[in-house]
This record gives sequence, C-alpha cells and structure tokens, in this order.
Amino acid sequence: MQSVKITVEKSRKLMYNNAERGDNSKMTDNLPRSIWPARFQILSGSALKLLAILTMLIDHTGFIILSKCPGAMQPLFYLGEKGFSLYRISRDIGRMAFPIYAFLLVEGFMHTKNRKMYAWSLFLFACISELPWNYAHTYTLHYEKQNVFFTLFLGFMAYCALEYFWENQRMQLLCILGLFTVSWYLKADYGWKGFIFLLIMYWFRYEKLVQAVVGSSWLYYEWKACFAYIFINMYNGKRGFIKGKALKYFFYAFYPVHLLLLALICRYVLLL
Repeated sequence: MQSVKITVEKSRKLMYNNAERGDNSKMTDNLPRSIWPARFQILSGSALKLLAILTMLIDHTGFIILSKCPGAMQPLFYLGEKGFSLYRISRDIGRMAFPIYAFLLVEGFMHTKNRKMYAWSLFLFACISELPWNYAHTYTLHYEKQNVFFTLFLGFMAYCALEYFWENQRMQLLCILGLFTVSWYLKADYGWKGFIFLLIMYWFRYEKLVQAVVGSSWLYYEWKACFAYIFINMYNGKRGFIKGKALKYFFYAFYPVHLLLLALICRYVLLL
C-alpha cells in the first residue's frame, strides 16, 4: 500500500512538472484542474508575483502611512452599517498577498533546481528584513514579532521534510510538530495559523478546488484573503517574463526595501 502511494505521488509530480518543460509560450494541459475554464487561465508566475507585491505594497502603505492620517481613517462609503475608509480598503486588498505568496512558495518548491539554495535565500532575506520590519512597526530596531520571510522559510522546510521522509510518517509528524512549535514561539508574521495555511497549500497542490475550499475555510478570520484564489486559479503554469538572478532577487529585496522606504517617508517626509 505504501509503495502504491509513493508511485502515485511520483507520477503526479512528473505530470505537474511537465508544465515547466518545452516551449514556455504554449499552454499546458497537465496543470491541476482549476475552478476556471482554460480560457481564463491567463496569469503566469511572473504576473502572480507582480500581483502579490502590488497588494502587499497597498497593504503596507495603509498600515504604515494611512493609519496615521486622520482623513484616511474616515469612511468614504457605507455598506449597511459598516463604513469603509481608505485605510480599511487598503488593508482589505492587502489580505490577498499572503495566499498568493503561499501558492508561489509551493510552485517554487516543486520546480526549483536547488532547494538548498532556495531555503538559504528565504532565511537570508528573513534576517535582512528584520531591521526594516522592526523599524516600520516601532521606529526602533526592536519589535516583538518577526517578518513573514520566517514564516515562508518554516513552510519551505516543512515541504522538504514531508518529501524527504515520505516513507516515514512518524518522522514527518515530528518535523511538522517541531516547525510548528518554532512558528508558535517565533511569532513571525501570520504566526502558526500562517504556517498551517502553507501546509494546506502544499497538501492540496494537485486539487485546486479542494485547495480553495479548505484554504478559504482556514482563512475565515481573514476572509478577504479568500479572493486571492480567484487569481491563483488563473495560473497557466508558465514562468513568464521574470527570468535570471537579477529579477529573481529583486522580488526578494522588494520586501525589506519597501518597508524601510515607507517608514522613512512616513517619519521624515510626511512627519507622521
């Protein structure tokens, strides 16, 4: 029974990895079934990365700058009795960023040629991002919580453990519990709930509908994040225009750089 499970998993991975082979301009039929028809699957991995950093930028602009502007906190309109300010709208849009990054993390794990380097990159930028993250929250170098790169790093390590110990469920469980404990005490952005969500995105990577339903159910406390699945299911399996190390590390560096710039603008330009 165990050997059958392993064979099925390997065959499904082989089918899925075929999406990255051959002519990158052609649509593949080997992707997991989407909630959308094929004609709506128009977003490459590069397009999803741009969407992720855009929604993150909107979110952090709201958190760092708009939260300190009285005018931005005033409702622009009402739906029923609930008012929506510019601040509230920016934060709600930003909820989509983490699920998209989670999806891209799974894609990166499945397709990277060097998982060790991938893990080191996540950990390196987690360390680099700490000071900008702290400064953006407190205008000091100290803050009780850690940045989201640590959450992504722990999730990636969980993926590695699940695959490495595929034939040993006891070791899988021990590794997941150990990483879960680290996420609990580390207090990284999105916390242990974010760590579990990363596991959900991995476990259901071949079943997009189930992934969307289970992921959305888990995100009940941040239900606006569920709209990210609209775009995730528009993924066409293509890498897109982002190629080469320079562009790759631009997207890593964008996180600490934009946090620092927003904090400096808020404090020294807008004097908020």
